[in-house]
Amino acid sequence: MTLRLQTITRDDHLAFVRSRPSASHMQVPSWGDVKPDWQTESLGWFDEHGHLQGAGLVLLRPLPRIKRYLAYLPEGPVIDWHAPDLAERWLRPLLTHLKSRGAFTVKMGPPVVARRWSADTVKTAIADPAARRLADVPPTSEDPAAADIADRLRAMGWQRTEPGGEDGFAAGQPRYVFQTPLAGRTLDQVHQGLNQQWRRNIKKADKAGVKVVRGGYDDLPAFYELYAETAERDRFIPRPLPYFQRMWAALTTEDPDRMRLYLAHHDGDILAAATMLTVGTHVWYSYGASTSRRREVQPNNAIQWRMITDAHELGATVYDFRGITDTLDETDHLVGLLRFKAGAGGEAAEYLGEWDFPLNRLLHKALDLYMTRR
Repeated sequence: MTLRLQTITRDDHLAFVRSRPSASHMQVPSWGDVKPDWQTESLGWFDEHGHLQGAGLVLLRPLPRIKRYLAYLPEGPVIDWHAPDLAERWLRPLLTHLKSRGAFTVKMGPPVVARRWSADTVKTAIADPAARRLADVPPTSEDPAAADIADRLRAMGWQRTEPGGEDGFAAGQPRYVFQTPLAGRTLDQVHQGLNQQWRRNIKKADKAGVKVVRGGYDDLPAFYELYAETAERDRFIPRPLPYFQRMWAALTTEDPDRMRLYLAHHDGDILAAATMLTVGTHVWYSYGASTSRRREVQPNNAIQWRMITDAHELGATVYDFRGITDTLDETDHLVGLLRFKAGAGGEAAEYLGEWDFPLNRLLHKALDLYMTRR
């Protein structure tokens, strides 16, 4: 029986998210407030008894001068992705509703992990000159149900957005991430799972007197100063300070513990800073920043270990380092970031990626050309 899809209130949406073990931080109602250039809508799937069975945050980006929209559900929606009637019961109502809203393309990111590689497998692959990309390395584990979901999406007419560029990063959300599992492990066991370099660096930071503290809204400019330096050093375009201020205000208003800021101090100077996001039992390292000064005191390892420790104390089942590169080329500057994250133990994970459904093929093709040029 087809589920009924309709707009729901923010309160109902948030209550549903809180009833789940976890959901992406991009699928909570407040995430729409972080994106002022997008219109937002909370959608709910109801069964025949009127019970809410699924929810999704849709971001709607209008095209200039015409009332047509790109509809985007980042890392969502929060539905039963393994349902045998996924297409007709869950996704058809979504497409019908968004088409009526004027959407010309629907983009979504199923929160389904297809393959995983252990930290040791990643380390070995980086050292192997014959290994070019993580996708070509045999995984440690694989979920056959994920491949079945991908086949059903293709049969329905969805198109997967392949990672753009040589680094394996797409224009949307990362397909490859690194995660450290915390469920069923003591903090000592998590610490033992770190590689020798990580454990040595944490000890070195402690001995050098690095102090990691939690900050607040008023500390965001200090974070941003380091973030801007990091952007210049690592060659990416930084977001403006008001983005982080808006993010803090929106997320912490919804839940005081949704977003945290950590700062690593040493001899009166802030050497590193990072943000942490929490939804249910999933914790994400969101944004990180550091200066080139006094790197020998290892503030980055110190700040990550403090956040992992706090995530464990919160009862998190996973500490998510977010995006990693797919390339294993030692000459690529992003491999250093992959090596750093893999040092925390755990595993690399490949999600199903982002998928598009063109409701208007002409406008969808125009968007494709624009994104390629960008």
